Order: sequence, then C-alpha cells, then structure tokens
Amino acid sequence: MKDLKYLAAFTIPLVVCIGVYFKGLFVFLTPVYAFILLPILELIFPIDNYNLSASEAEHKLKKKLFDWLLYLNFPIVFGIIIYTLIDISSTTYWLYEIVGLILSVGILLAVNGINVGHELGHRLASKERFIGKMLLLPSFYMHFYIEHNFGHHLHAATPEDPATAKYNQSVYSFWFTSSIRQYINAWKIQKKLLRNYGQHFFSLKNDMLWYVIFQISYLLIVYFIFGYLGALFALLSGIVGFVMLETVNYIEHYGLLRLKTKSGRYERVKEIHSWNSNHIIGRIVLYELTRHSDHHYKSSKKYQILECHKESPQMPYGYPTSIVLALCPPLWFKIMNKRVPREMILT
Repeated sequence: MKDLKYLAAFTIPLVVCIGVYFKGLFVFLTPVYAFILLPILELIFPIDNYNLSASEAEHKLKKKLFDWLLYLNFPIVFGIIIYTLIDISSTTYWLYEIVGLILSVGILLAVNGINVGHELGHRLASKERFIGKMLLLPSFYMHFYIEHNFGHHLHAATPEDPATAKYNQSVYSFWFTSSIRQYINAWKIQKKLLRNYGQHFFSLKNDMLWYVIFQISYLLIVYFIFGYLGALFALLSGIVGFVMLETVNYIEHYGLLRLKTKSGRYERVKEIHSWNSNHIIGRIVLYELTRHSDHHYKSSKKYQILECHKESPQMPYGYPTSIVLALCPPLWFKIMNKRVPREMILT
C-alpha cells in the first residue's frame, strides 16, 4: 500500500476538474490547495529521512507500477486541457473564472506536466523520453529537455548555469534571467550537437527546430478548433506552467555554488550543491523531486529510490511552502540567506 502514496500527485488534476465542473469560486481551488492546504499539511506531517536499503531499492526498481504512475499523467494532462478548452469555448465565463482556470491548469502543467516530463526525460528508453517531451509541449518548454540534460546537469551551481539562482537574487528577476538564458543555451547546445553529428541546421536531427514547429502547431490547432479565447487560454496557462517550473528551479539551487579547484575548474557536483527537502507531502505530490541533491548526484536514478544525504543543505520547509515564501523576497532572504554556506557566497 505504501507504493500507492504517489497517487497523491493526482490530487492536482482532481481539484482542477472540480474547479472546471463547478465553476464560480471553485476555479481557484487548485491554487488554494497547492499553496495553502499543502503547506499546512507539510507543517502537520513529520519529516521523513528514511532511505531504502539496497534490497528494498532493488525491489522497487522491478515494480512497473512506479513507471505507470508517470505514464498515466500523459492522458490526464492532455485530457484536462481538451476538456477545459471545450468547456471554455461553449460556456460563458466571468473574467475572474478565466483567471482562476488559467492558474489552475498552469499548476497542473507544472506538477503533472513539466515535473513528470523532467523525470521521464532522464530515462534511457526512447518511448519514455518521448512522453516526457510531450508533457513539456503545453508549457512551450520542450527546449528544457536539451538545456536541462546537457546544460544544467553539467553546470549546476555555477554562474554559467541559468537555472541556478544567485545569492540575493529575487525570484521575479530569476524568472526572466533563467527562462531567457535557458532558451539561448538550448540553441547553443543544439548547434554543438549538430556539429558533432556532422548535420546542418535544417537536419531532421535539429530537435530545437522540431520543438518550435510542434509548439506553434499546438497553438494553431487550438486556435482553429477553439478560437481566439482558447488559444489565449492555452498560451497563458502554458506561461503559468513554466513560471512555476522556474520558481522550483529558483528554490532548488538558490545561492549554492561549486568552488573552483587549483586547476581553475569547478569541483564536481556533490550532494551539497542542491537544496534537499524531506517533507513528506511535497515529496509524494512531486514524485520525490524534493530529494534533488541525490538526483544531481546520480541523474539516472528513478524517483522511487532517491535518497536523502546528511551532507545536503536542508530546506526548512517543503517545496509548496518554499514556493510561497520565494514570492515574498524579503521573507525568503531572511529565512534562506543564513543557511547558505559562507564559502559559497561571492563577494
């Protein structure tokens, strides 16, 4: 039964559906659930530092249930998008209801879309990577696959990494610097890969070009089927989705830096270069994303066997609570700045 705890991730799609169905103030149920109720639950439930034994980890790796819990997000995410678009195009909504639905679907795209896409993007099987990329599509963040896998994991916790927030940088500044620099970096990485393959820009191996085509096509299809309002809704909810991702990126490495060795190169990525959180609610809703230190230590590790490391800097709160705190920079700085190792702060 403990393996079924990750079904909690599907509570986000559930509350989105409730909001779409009942309308009115219910459209704000998802942000209330994600950023008020979940933080409260995180304060109530105890922190879980338990790591699996070698035999337990091997047993969990053999269970396909954990993979299917990820795959199921694909029909759920796209099913809810289509259902919401149909409802919007056939129902008269107040402006505040549209705003609530944009926020709700945006949260869905971040948690059950990008987050799951991130997990599957690290898999070896091409079919799993394909599902992962498709889950990035509605947030217009397919380039994340290239930049994250070939850029972020190489440069994490260095000034060269757009997804590492600087000490004293606000989340609002980070939204722009990270999203813009990641997109530029993704193109640079793609061009380098094409050169390595001996391919030209218009090669079939130019994934970045395909991502542009897929994402524009997605928006055009929505426009032709559901009209201007549907396209605007798809665009804005996608933006909310990737802004949520960037907020998570912000809290994952805030202020942490790898030091340079005598040779002038950065030390290898260690457990100390990502913030870890063992708050159980955030862990199960986000498929163990909060054990981020171990993910960077070995990115091929599946979510169900990720561990916590005592050496890792610990977040005082779980991810849902930390996201709320990050939106208030003075409070975030007051809580987090004193936790950043002194030797990592650039002066």
